[in-house]
Amino acid sequence: MNALIKTSLEQGLIFSILAMGVLITYKILNIADLSVEGTFPFGAFIFAKFISMGIDPIISTLLAFFFGTLAGLLTAILFTKLKIKPLLSGILTMTLLYSVNLKINGKANIPLFSYSSIYDIGSTLSVLIIITIIIKIILDEFFKTEMGYLLIATGDNEALVKSLGKNSNSYKILGLMLANGLVALSGALMAQMQGFVDITMGSSIIVVALASIIIGDALGKRINKINNTTRAILGALIYKVIGGIAIDLGLEPSDLKAVSAIIVIAFLSYNNFFAHLLNYKKIKGGKNYADNKRPIKEL
Repeated sequence: MNALIKTSLEQGLIFSILAMGVLITYKILNIADLSVEGTFPFGAFIFAKFISMGIDPIISTLLAFFFGTLAGLLTAILFTKLKIKPLLSGILTMTLLYSVNLKINGKANIPLFSYSSIYDIGSTLSVLIIITIIIKIILDEFFKTEMGYLLIATGDNEALVKSLGKNSNSYKILGLMLANGLVALSGALMAQMQGFVDITMGSSIIVVALASIIIGDALGKRINKINNTTRAILGALIYKVIGGIAIDLGLEPSDLKAVSAIIVIAFLSYNNFFAHLLNYKKIKGGKNYADNKRPIKEL
């Protein structure tokens, strides 16, 4: 396998965990949570702190997830308790985490090459595949539970959740905690793969997550049987492979942010065009049915 494509797949799997986290806030709860740009490096810095203390890399990685949920809790408290708008709540948390990240280890860049990592138990690609599958299965099963259904319902119809006597804010808090925990986990996994932690590693990471979700949705319009978590995983993989191919064709790594924006624009345009075309076909089919008194053809 081409080394660049292999690296792209590995990064794609890490970003698929990021995308599944953002999926919870962006798609399910319909909340624009920008705190992920602080939570991603936060997970990496938390991992670096614990691994430098001699703690096992698996435990350090799980601790990154745990502390990531606390970052999500902070955003949720600002949003639900202090009544600050979700967008501003995320920005405030992101800003706060920038200083916290610098304080955790006392510096902005930390090398990790001399420490063990979770990838020591097998090849990087196989370990990431296993972790991604486990997280996907856990999320899919969670969304089938009563709590999971109510979390989804909170984003779809908050009034319905309240009419059932449930506190919708509790599910918003749960969703934000779970989402940021997954984002921090992906940050810890990325730090171990690249061998260092840097304060800027969360820059524009929300674009990567949204691009993955948008690409996955574009696929989902054609393949209805795949669920949201699968779409997020496929979207992240395709996004990173496109970036890898772009570099392989001679594009400078510094141009990747522009490529990210172009990818998002392209797939958003495709989604909007496809939705418009589908709506046009339905209207046209309706006219045919009214005029010719025959069943509308299945789209």
